[in-house]
Amino acid sequence: MTNLEAEKYVFSGHESFPCKSLWLKKGYDFVVHDLDFNAPDAVSYLGVGKNMVAAIRYWLKAFQLLDDNHVTDMAKYLLDDESGKDPYMEDSGTLWLLHLQLVLGKKATLYNMFFRDFQKERKEFDREQVLNFVKRKMVEAGKDKLFNPNTVKKDISVLLQNYALPQNAHSHEEFSNLLIDLDLLRQNKESKSYYFNLEGKRPIPPEIFLFALLKIKSDEDKSVSYDILQELGFVFCMTDLEIIQMAKRLSDLYPDKIAYNDVAGIRQLQFTSYFDIKIVLDHYYDSII
Repeated sequence: MTNLEAEKYVFSGHESFPCKSLWLKKGYDFVVHDLDFNAPDAVSYLGVGKNMVAAIRYWLKAFQLLDDNHVTDMAKYLLDDESGKDPYMEDSGTLWLLHLQLVLGKKATLYNMFFRDFQKERKEFDREQVLNFVKRKMVEAGKDKLFNPNTVKKDISVLLQNYALPQNAHSHEEFSNLLIDLDLLRQNKESKSYYFNLEGKRPIPPEIFLFALLKIKSDEDKSVSYDILQELGFVFCMTDLEIIQMAKRLSDLYPDKIAYNDVAGIRQLQFTSYFDIKIVLDHYYDSII
């Protein structure tokens, strides 16, 4: 599943700011108006401090909405004022899509490690356990000299702010982090530990799951093993039962293109016809209008 593997380690760039709800749209509009993040007037145009300007640029790249200072096709598809499907990211399906973009991207290593690998080992955890896990993975990869505990600690803090509701918020601003509404992580009130909220998270639209599946599999693959479905399940924090139910639902929604098989304990999805990945998203957004 090489599509999910990170090519290099990136744990900084956000200036210790989680991504706020309106930042991606602000940043998108900024770029399409041919404005420069390094220009002196970027602060006044975006209405944020200098460090936040850098953070907005970082998050655009981390969510795969900005590539080499140009907005991506996904950015235009979602955020464009005229043709964008959800410019202000009001639909939970859009949040799931952005979560996917973040985990599969190459500008925020921790998110890939955390949801794909760390979750396999622990459902409940504290910050130190995440830190030790990252260190171990980098040592195993022969990249231990690149490990900076202070940098990774800050990155862990930002990840938790992105996904978990604050327990002792000092302002309403702390509730405006973009991905909190997915309810993927929760903090135990009695302790400083956190847990993956597998049972209580927002429902995952089948079209978003299918889009993700088409994105990670090759066009030549006519069948997808349960192992790959399970890998994708970790990205979306799904239980095994949810994964099986999702596979069955996809075969029900697209009976002429997808078949779910469970024979002699071997589970897999069979693709019997070509899927246009963009049309899958179009179907979703057309259905919610």
